[in-house]
Amino acid sequence: MKEVKLFNSLGMKMETFTPLVPNKVSIYCCGPTVYNDPHIGNFRPVITFDILRRLLMHIGYQVTFVSNYTDVDDKIIKRAKELGISEKELTTSVIKEYRRLVEEVGALQPDYTPTPTVYMPQIISYVEDLVKTGYAYVSDGDVYLSVKKIPNYGELSGNSIEDLENGARIAVGDKKKDPVDFALWKKAQPLHIMRWPSPWSEGFPGWHCECTAMGRKYLGNKFDIHGGGMDLVFPHHECEIAQAVASQGSDMVKYWMHNNMITIEGKKMGKSYNNFITLQQFFEGSHEKLQEAYSPMTIRFFILQAHYRSTVDFSNEALQAARNGMERLFDAIKQLDR
Repeated sequence: MKEVKLFNSLGMKMETFTPLVPNKVSIYCCGPTVYNDPHIGNFRPVITFDILRRLLMHIGYQVTFVSNYTDVDDKIIKRAKELGISEKELTTSVIKEYRRLVEEVGALQPDYTPTPTVYMPQIISYVEDLVKTGYAYVSDGDVYLSVKKIPNYGELSGNSIEDLENGARIAVGDKKKDPVDFALWKKAQPLHIMRWPSPWSEGFPGWHCECTAMGRKYLGNKFDIHGGGMDLVFPHHECEIAQAVASQGSDMVKYWMHNNMITIEGKKMGKSYNNFITLQQFFEGSHEKLQEAYSPMTIRFFILQAHYRSTVDFSNEALQAARNGMERLFDAIKQLDR
């Protein structure tokens, strides 16, 4: 096999890639919360880790690629209510659209796309294991992880317990023993729609344990690469490491990799900022900030022009330059084929 070097976010350094199992690579990439139309920012990790996956396959590795769809979230409840449809109808339609767009931008579909609603028994079982280890505790139907019991917590993100304590507050009605602890399971309020029976209460899982439980289901207690956006480093991926340490005594991931954000006017593009442009709007040229329509391959080339750990700032000029550069590249390939 040819030598591959990866930048490991844990330790912030380049490392020679050596898979846990010879000739095989296991990758988990955090997917989207499926409550609204996919935008270009959602697809930077799709395209980034598609390139990594294709590279490893080209070299000769057998790659297993898992990426989840998060279908348990209060945003889903809110959006479904706005549309007058059920949460299941909403998440099913959004996942279908994501899968279509993955192919539109030339990416391979994941080998597995787990969702928390399907794997709730495994998630609950995982939380039960954490309680049994003594790292997690039950508080009036909620379950929390005791962060101070985790050695080296904050190593991935660079946060210290002291810094987190200085910025943390226990809100009124919070059941935590310590403000830095995070939820593994939350007791549902009487009118909360998304709820499942558990040993502690009718409720729903914390975001962090969903990915850890589903990743372990498909890739085992230890896998090669965990990917996602830089905005997931803390708290999501830091908490995933904490859960793994509590469950099995060590991190479940050998190499952590994170892509940077797509920005618009210097600010992260995202639904929470209401500054996003959907992929379909790019293809149709139907957003007010777009001067024309752009093809799926132009979007792919636009994202790949920048280093994956650098930001990419949206502008029509940058997209037009990407389209022109892509056309020149394709013309050169045609010349070579003659």
